[in-house]
Amino acid sequence: MKGRRLQWIVASCALYCAACGPSHIQPFTPRQRVYAAGGYAQKAESARPAKGSLFSEATPGFLEDTRAVRVGDTVVVHINENANAQDGANTTLSRNSSASAGITAALGIVPALKRAYPDLDPTQLLAFASQAGFTGSGTTQRSGQLTGDIAVRVVREMPNGDLFVEGTKVVLINNEEYHLYISGLVRPTDIAQDNSIASTVIADAQIEFTGRGDVADQNRKGWLARLLDSLNPL
Repeated sequence: MKGRRLQWIVASCALYCAACGPSHIQPFTPRQRVYAAGGYAQKAESARPAKGSLFSEATPGFLEDTRAVRVGDTVVVHINENANAQDGANTTLSRNSSASAGITAALGIVPALKRAYPDLDPTQLLAFASQAGFTGSGTTQRSGQLTGDIAVRVVREMPNGDLFVEGTKVVLINNEEYHLYISGLVRPTDIAQDNSIASTVIADAQIEFTGRGDVADQNRKGWLARLLDSLNPL
């Protein structure tokens, strides 16, 4: 009887441990994203089909393509940005000036000076010379390249028919987090048949690629070094 009771206790403990799930090194909180849907053309007043009609302005027809042309549609942006700038400057300045003055007689001062200083030349009593020069040169060069793909959403339709698109991509790899953001104006005629567009034809484009994490922290100066740099006048 006691053996059977012990078996029931062991089985109950096993079921209880299995129900608890795997243990975590640190407290684990499941991530739940609150997503703001934004505007969609289907919600507009013009999207409601007229009485007796099966179609509306917000839904594509059976013979239309699948390119993004309405608010809420998505389009793939192929980012291929290359920037290369170089500039140089050289400056050379020089100046020379000289002056001299002599005194032959001044109320008996010169004879007294001659007696005190036999080697004194009254004609070269005062002489002035100065010379200054400046030479400067500088060069600056900056280059950068960014490639990638990101799907963005049509946020607003402009009065002339252009589409304002905006999108964000967040990638987390180990302890490093990357953020890719793009926005700008797109002409519907520039969207290809595969519903993609190049970033080079986006007007008023804003493309940002930033990162934070262990790698970014190691590439940044500490707060004390930044403070000393701000106080250093050189």
